Amino acid sequence: MTTETNTVFNTFKDAFAPVTEAFKNFQSLEVPEAAREFVKKQAETAKERAADFYAGSEKASEVIETAVTGSVSEVAKIGRNIQQAIYQDAEAFFAGVDKLASAKSINEAVQIQSDLLRAHGETLVSRAKASSEYLGKLVTEGAKSAQDNFSKVYNKTA
Repeated sequence: MTTETNTVFNTFKDAFAPVTEAFKNFQSLEVPEAAREFVKKQAETAKERAADFYAGSEKASEVIETAVTGSVSEVAKIGRNIQQAIYQDAEAFFAGVDKLASAKSINEAVQIQSDLLRAHGETLVSRAKASSEYLGKLVTEGAKSAQDNFSKVYNKTA
């Protein structure tokens, strides 16, 4: 059996001799200088692109943070303006009640009420005009800012 085992082993060894020889030669194979330089150059290019991508992502994060901060600031400003409008309306209402209470006749009360309604209507029209101008300004500035920021991010990563 030992002889048979040796014979099978030798047959197997002989069959794979070319592979074994090629593997021995492969281990001592030298990589050409041009191939090494190509790999180094490609690795450096990939490293630069990764750095550019990272810088672009940082810029995009900064743009988003700036936009969110600006939005929060504008929301707070809008909230303060609404609070001020409510307070002004309450003041006008109580001033109107005081005027109406001082009316000595029905005609005078009707005249005071008409004046109050006209003044309130003018205030509402003024607020609506100011709001539409403000909204238009925000949309214009937001679009310009978004376009500028997009071009900064896109140019950096492209």
